[in-house]
Amino acid sequence: MSFKIAVDAMGGDNSPASEVAGAVDACRKWGCRVILVGDTQLIEAELSKHVTQGLHLEVYHASEVVGMHDSPSDAVRKKKDSSIRVAFNLAKQGDACAVVSAGNSGAIMAFGMSVFGRVKGVERPAIGTSLPNLDDQTMVLDMGANVDCKPSHLYQFAIMGSIYVEHLLNKAKPRVGLLSNGEEEKKGNDLTRETHRLLKESHLNYLGYVEGGDVYNGSVDVVVCDGFVGNVLLKVSEGLAIAIGTMLKREIENRFLAKMGYCLSRPAFDAFKKKINPAEYGGAPLLGIAGTGIVCHGSSDPVAISIAIRQAGEYAKIKIEEKLAALL
Repeated sequence: MSFKIAVDAMGGDNSPASEVAGAVDACRKWGCRVILVGDTQLIEAELSKHVTQGLHLEVYHASEVVGMHDSPSDAVRKKKDSSIRVAFNLAKQGDACAVVSAGNSGAIMAFGMSVFGRVKGVERPAIGTSLPNLDDQTMVLDMGANVDCKPSHLYQFAIMGSIYVEHLLNKAKPRVGLLSNGEEEKKGNDLTRETHRLLKESHLNYLGYVEGGDVYNGSVDVVVCDGFVGNVLLKVSEGLAIAIGTMLKREIENRFLAKMGYCLSRPAFDAFKKKINPAEYGGAPLLGIAGTGIVCHGSSDPVAISIAIRQAGEYAKIKIEEKLAALL
């Protein structure tokens, strides 16, 4: 992979350790080229813990950090030399093709819009996240960038998600569903009913209303909702995955026969754990900005960072923003 990725090394909960380890892994596994952006002294101290000979790694200094509790608008106005902004600037001026950050998601979106701008015709960029289903994965958007939405916003989210799934996940004619409180057309609210009408008249492979369970059963490839609902869905999904794993572990530890059975079925348990692990899905793309940005969870480990870096390169290569502009 010849694309160079700018990684905000300072934004995550475990920065810069996770970002540095993830970047080293991505360079070693997939031949990625990475610019680590942030406090040079801290980054180089972490790099010294790894074998980096022959890897395409650079360090670019940024003197400020955007905290998780910082206001996105204040950060854009006041933190001109933050690691997030500097990373986006590197991409804007052509020194990198994409940005990866595990920092403040609102600030990442704000900086992405400020530096790159929006794709022509896009009213609101969105954050999309892949969640595991019985067959593969489901792209859900928006996951928190837009709490209050209009029908036209959800309509555009459906187009963004379809393009992403078609070109990055290689699924022809992605099946699109609109998240609601029931499959019947009389269900929903004013927002979903008007969005439903717009999507029925669109060129998309729209299946109609879907319920929460359809996110995971493999019946749709793209699920559309506003950012408030999407963020609740994401947090519930993460919490449920952790709870299921904890409950299974407790039941196995408390029963002798269960321990014996676990030894025999451990490969299946390991495969299940990997499938529901958010780290395996990398980061969430910023869809609708005129460039490539990937948002990772604040607690992302090196595996998640590494996969997000690879994902960013693949995303940049297919130039989704150009395909989106052609449809709007």
